[in-house]
Amino acid sequence: MFRGNHPTRVDEKGRLKLPADFKREVDEIYGAQFYITSLDGKRAKLYPLKAWEAIESSLQKLSPMDPVRKKFLDVTNYYGQMAEMDGQGRLLIPQLIRDSATVKGEVNVLGSQDHLEVVNAELFKAEVMGAGSTIELTASDLAAFAEKTMPKSL
Repeated sequence: MFRGNHPTRVDEKGRLKLPADFKREVDEIYGAQFYITSLDGKRAKLYPLKAWEAIESSLQKLSPMDPVRKKFLDVTNYYGQMAEMDGQGRLLIPQLIRDSATVKGEVNVLGSQDHLEVVNAELFKAEVMGAGSTIELTASDLAAFAEKTMPKSL
């Protein structure tokens, strides 16, 4: 399970060197094959191929005519490309995502359970900054989280 934040860099050629903690997990569990995509053009999502194949299996349960399935595939295929981690633990982020998400230079690599997310460090901080000068979950954020994760009482 991927978790945590590891600040790093995307080099001038668009390569991300996986942080050591994440690379260790990739080596032990997943292997070097990835599907790199985005759902919104703001974040690169790095799915080990095994994790992406699980998503594809779920999609196969939907009708090929399902508009949600079609939209999901349209967006993830538009941004998506297969990638293989090289011997130095680097992945090439697709140019389209590097441009749309400004994934260049300083980035944060965030663990998202079954995949990694790469975001521009400055833009990410601005996105999650609370009303003050700290990154925080507000009371309403926590209430919404509790509502979605707590068991429903009868």
